[in-house]
Amino acid sequence: MRFAIIGTGAVGRTLAAKLISLGHHVTLGSRTRDNAAATEWAQQAGPYGHAGTFADAAEFGELVINATAGTVSLQALRLAGADRLAGKVLIDVSNPLVFAPDGEVTLDPVNTDSIGEQIQREFPDTRVVKALNTLSAQLMVDPGRVPGEHNVFIAGDDLEAKAQVRTVLEQFGWPAAAVIDLGGITAARCTEMLMPFWLTMMRHVGHTDFNYSFKIAE
Repeated sequence: MRFAIIGTGAVGRTLAAKLISLGHHVTLGSRTRDNAAATEWAQQAGPYGHAGTFADAAEFGELVINATAGTVSLQALRLAGADRLAGKVLIDVSNPLVFAPDGEVTLDPVNTDSIGEQIQREFPDTRVVKALNTLSAQLMVDPGRVPGEHNVFIAGDDLEAKAQVRTVLEQFGWPAAAVIDLGGITAARCTEMLMPFWLTMMRHVGHTDFNYSFKIAE
């Protein structure tokens, strides 16, 4: 399958490397074709890895992953182009984190909106699924880094799109029972609001190999 990854940071490159290891083709998209991080990644990735602009990636991909910072996601996806994203599943792994000079972290948007919803509203012909935004990049593609049962969340309005995302998550190693469907895209609000807590826990435990585990009483 052909994947487009919008964003060249650690999350985007980690997801891209995993997808290539699974036999998929990936174009890593950035603002310019000469982006150093994307070019270096593509050179190391082999024949299945490519670098290009956001628009190049969106044109190439059958499935799109938004791995940009949430505060710039809309701008990046506008450059990708609504026409190139139309009809495609878009996995939104972003979080709209705003870092103050004193280290305080807030979200924008928050509470009554989410970046997942904003993407869906601006690109109504794209099938947006919020997923993988509540854990580290390494754990996204290797859930075995944390022992025992733990969970990953999805949210979106299109049931078929969520089924496709489940397939990708299972390829990453997530058991079907570990994937919790929170419902429509409005549920992106709550998963995005987990991130300030996640950052606090990261500072508390001193690493990123932890996750949420839910046990439901019978």
